[in-house]
Amino acid sequence: MKINVDWQGDLEFKNQLASGHDLTVDAAEKSGGHNKGPRPMELLLAGLAGCTGIDIVLILRKMKTELEDFELDVEAERAEEAPKRFTKIHIKYKLKGKKLDDRKVKRAIKLSEEKYCSASNSLNAEITSSYQIEHTD
Repeated sequence: MKINVDWQGDLEFKNQLASGHDLTVDAAEKSGGHNKGPRPMELLLAGLAGCTGIDIVLILRKMKTELEDFELDVEAERAEEAPKRFTKIHIKYKLKGKKLDDRKVKRAIKLSEEKYCSASNSLNAEITSSYQIEHTD
């Protein structure tokens, strides 16, 4: 996967995503930004919620379980000191449907968390990262 991130000035960045979508990321005004887009850490949580949400819908469909409504509430705590990483993430899965079987829902959540959700597994994994510096004229 590859994305391109272009600085727009101040603390605003335009992201061209691999899916073809554009996304603006910015800092809060109190941090020197202009609040033109979400913060990076919000996007991290949104990515996690979206990833597990998609998994659960697909898994429950395979289990022949119909959903009428599905919402995820995500709450997270961050460390006080830089780099202020997430120290706790809690997801509340709110599902509505006829004949919802809690065993199937719990199984879908477990499969998402442990097997299918790339975002969840990336947050729990040791990741090798690297960088390169290129000077442009």
